[in-house]
Amino acid sequence: MRQKRISSLNSLLLLLILGLNFAYCGKTIPNFNGQRALNDLQTQCAFGPRVPGSEASKNCLLFLEKELQQPAEKVVRQTFQYHDKLCNKFLVMTNLLASFNIKNNQRIFLAAHWDSRPTADRDPLPENRTKPVPGANDGASGVAVLMEIARCLQIVAPQIGVDIILFDGEDYGPEGNLDEYFLGSRYFAEVMRNYRPRYGILLDMVGDAQLSIPVERFSNDYLPQIVQKVWTTAASLGVSQFEDRLGEYISDDHRMLIEKGIPCIDIIDFDYPDVSQRYWHTLEDTPDKCSAESLEAVGKVLLQVIFNELD
Repeated sequence: MRQKRISSLNSLLLLLILGLNFAYCGKTIPNFNGQRALNDLQTQCAFGPRVPGSEASKNCLLFLEKELQQPAEKVVRQTFQYHDKLCNKFLVMTNLLASFNIKNNQRIFLAAHWDSRPTADRDPLPENRTKPVPGANDGASGVAVLMEIARCLQIVAPQIGVDIILFDGEDYGPEGNLDEYFLGSRYFAEVMRNYRPRYGILLDMVGDAQLSIPVERFSNDYLPQIVQKVWTTAASLGVSQFEDRLGEYISDDHRMLIEKGIPCIDIIDFDYPDVSQRYWHTLEDTPDKCSAESLEAVGKVLLQVIFNELD
C-alpha cells in the first residue's frame, strides 16, 4: 500500500495555534509512569485471558474497578447481555466508565477494550487455535495506559471533563464475522445517544516494544482535525512512535461510535513490516512483547492533549 505524507500537518503553524507547552494553569503536567503502566498490563494478564464469562474476566473487572475508583470522581458499570448463537448461551458483559471533572458538560473521552479473545485463531500451531489469547498487547496495553492517565488526572485536575471507557466484548466474535465483534462499543453507542463529547480517542495494541503508530485511515477520513491535534502534539514532544504517514483502514470500536454520531479516532499499531511478529490473536500475545517505553510514549502524548483541551 502506498504511503503518503499527511499534507495537512503544518507542524510549526499548528504548534503556535495550539500553544502546546508543558505547563497547565501554572502547574506542571504530571509525568506518565511507563513502568507502573507496564505493571498494570502484567497484572491484567496474570488473571489469565479475560474472556467474557470467565473467572479471569470477573476478577480482572474487580481489579480495574477498584483501581479506577481511587482517582476518579465516579465509576459506573454498564452491564449488558449478549446471546452467543453458536454456543446458544447468554453472557453478561460489562463496560466500565470512569469520569473526571463531572460538573463540566464539555467533555472528551479515552477508551480501550479490556477483554481478550476466546480463540487464538491466528496462531501458527493448529492445536492452539481453540485456546484463549493472553491479550497483553491486544487489550491490556490500552487499558494500562488509561489506568495510569487516571492517576495523573487525580494529581492535577483537567479543565475539560474527561471520561475513561473500558469496553467489553471487542474481540469476542468468530473470525471474519465483524457483526459479532465490538459488542461493548455497540451497546454503549446505542444506549448513550445523548452523549455528545467533543471527541474521543481509542487505544488498541499500543504496548508493542517496537511501537510504530501510523494514522488509521477511517480516523483520518472522519476526524482529520483530531488526528492532526494528536500527531502534532506527538511531534512537539519528540515522540517518534507516532509516524507521519497513513496506515491501514482498521475496523475497531471507534467505528461503532462514529456510526452513532460519537466522534472518535483510533490509535493503533497494526502496521508491521513482518506480519509474523504481530502476535495478533495468537498465544504469543504476552507481556514480554510489550515495553514501558511504548506505553509511556502514548500516555505522554495523551496527557498533553488533555491538558491543552481548554473549556
